[in-house]
Amino acid sequence: METSEIIKKVRKIEIKARGLSSNVFAGQYHSAFKGRGMAFSEVREYQYGDDVRDIDWNVTARFHRPYVKVFEEERELTVMLLIDVSGSLDFGTQRQMKRDMVTEIAATIAFSAIQNNDKIGVIFFSDRIEKYIPPKKGRKHILYIIREMLDFQPVSKRTDVKQALEFLTSVSKRRCTAFVLSDFYVRHDYLQPLQIANRKHDVVALQVYDRRARELPDVGLMRVVDAETGYEQYIDTSSRSLRQAHERHWMLRQQQLRETMSKSNVDLVSIATHEDYVKALLMLFKQRS
Repeated sequence: METSEIIKKVRKIEIKARGLSSNVFAGQYHSAFKGRGMAFSEVREYQYGDDVRDIDWNVTARFHRPYVKVFEEERELTVMLLIDVSGSLDFGTQRQMKRDMVTEIAATIAFSAIQNNDKIGVIFFSDRIEKYIPPKKGRKHILYIIREMLDFQPVSKRTDVKQALEFLTSVSKRRCTAFVLSDFYVRHDYLQPLQIANRKHDVVALQVYDRRARELPDVGLMRVVDAETGYEQYIDTSSRSLRQAHERHWMLRQQQLRETMSKSNVDLVSIATHEDYVKALLMLFKQRS
C-alpha cells in the first residue's frame, strides 16, 4: 500500500473512530471499564458513619481529634489490544474484510481510551508475537497504531492465541484491560493461559467473522483455500448435506468458543462483517456498567 493511500485511510478511520468515541460511546466506556481501584486523595475530620479503618492515626495524633483518609477511584487505565494478524483475517464476502473491521473496532476503543486519559498498547500476533507497541497516551500514538494495523505484514499466516495471552501476562506487570480481537480460528488449546491472564487482567474477547463461515451459498462448484495453511480444494455447494455439515461445524466451534470464555469468566462479543459493530460494542459496555 502506498504512503499517500495509507494516510488517507488513517484519516478516514480517525474521523469515524473519534466521532464514535466522543459522541456514541461518551460515558459508556468510562463506566464499563473501571480504574485500578481506589487512590488516596486527602484527609478530613472524622464524621459520624465513617469507617474507623480509614482513620489516619498520624494526623489524628497531631491534631488531637480524629481524621480519616479519603479515597477516590483511580481512573487511569492501561488498555492492551491483542490483534490477530494471521492469514484468515484477510477474508470478506460482505461489506468489508475481517481485518478492516478489526482495525475500525480497535481504533474506536483506542480513541475512547485516550478520551479517558488511559494508555493504549498493542500486541500483534499470529502463531508468534509479531510486534509489540508499549502503552502510551495521545493522538499521535494512536495514529501510529492505526497505520501499523493498515500496513503491517506478519511473518506467519497461522494463529495461536495462547502465545499472545502468555506474552500479555509476562509483559504487563500492572493490571490492565485487554481486548483480544480475532476470528478465533485456532488449532491450539488456550484455556489455561486465558484463565491466568484474566485473573491478572480484565480480558474481553471480540470475535469478528464472515457470515460464509457460518453458511455456504448454493452456487455450485467452489474453490476454497485455507488462508493459514494454503490447502486448496473444490467443494460442491449445491449439495445440501455439505452445506448442513458446514453449518454444524460452525455451530460446534462457536459452542467450544463460548465454553472456553465462560470457563475463564471472559466476556465474548461475536460480530459478523455485515453487522453494525457499534451496536455490539454498546451492548458490551452496557452489560459491564
